[in-house]
Amino acid sequence: MVEAVKQFAIDAPEVKSRRFGLIVIGDEILSGRRQDKHLSKLIELLNERGLSLSWAKYVADDPEQITATLKDSFASGDVVFSTGGIGATPDDHTRHCAALALGTTTALHLTAQELIAGRIQSMAEGDPTKADLNTAENQHRFKMGEFPIGSNIIPNPYNQIPGFYIREHYFVPGFPVMAAPMMAWCLDTHYQDLFHRENWAEQSFIVPKGIESVLTPLMEHIEAAYPDVKVFSLPSVGDVSRGGVYAERHIELGIKGNAQLLDSAWIALRAGTEALGYEIHDIVKPQ
Repeated sequence: MVEAVKQFAIDAPEVKSRRFGLIVIGDEILSGRRQDKHLSKLIELLNERGLSLSWAKYVADDPEQITATLKDSFASGDVVFSTGGIGATPDDHTRHCAALALGTTTALHLTAQELIAGRIQSMAEGDPTKADLNTAENQHRFKMGEFPIGSNIIPNPYNQIPGFYIREHYFVPGFPVMAAPMMAWCLDTHYQDLFHRENWAEQSFIVPKGIESVLTPLMEHIEAAYPDVKVFSLPSVGDVSRGGVYAERHIELGIKGNAQLLDSAWIALRAGTEALGYEIHDIVKPQ
């Protein structure tokens, strides 16, 4: 059987203190009216660059909750992406809450003002009334450029209405078609020095009828003996459609960490599992 070894890059020891987080803001996500696409996309963008997501939170369109969440994340020192709530409707609280969390206020960003004005002009298509920046409707649109003082803009290639960043927090729209390229720009502009720092490997095997409580002491022993290695356990009740060992109750047991450090831990995990009386089935890599 062919061992399943998934390899990708991850931050080196000096980078491990940098964690990436995601805050998804919006009642529509929590109510189920919309399905979140930001989590999977950010994971994909990070993994492509040899990075990983450390945490994610879902937050309602509630100013107190948003402010409290941002206070915590600003204090964490993490690199954080926040999606949603930066428009100009009554339920868009993120810009103001970010300012409150930082103990400051919002102000119209000059570059954002220029970009929004340009968007208004292009959408007017020559109609002088629609192009008049002094109308109440267009003045309201400029609210989308009011960011916490000290912010910088994030370019929006979709419609030119920018997001903003401050204190390594990157605020982008709730629309995935806009958010994805904006998050990619943030990573490529500010964190290239963290990309692909070290070979990371993940290896696992199937333990038919495995019981986590029986395997847990072994997992703890492996992590204690090999501090730079993490052990994971993914239990399943079985999937008949996959057939074979996957059709019955099983556990996918594995390790992950620096590829150069895994060999001894891998041997110990396999030997320990067999010593407990379990069979091991290696995962066949898809061709």
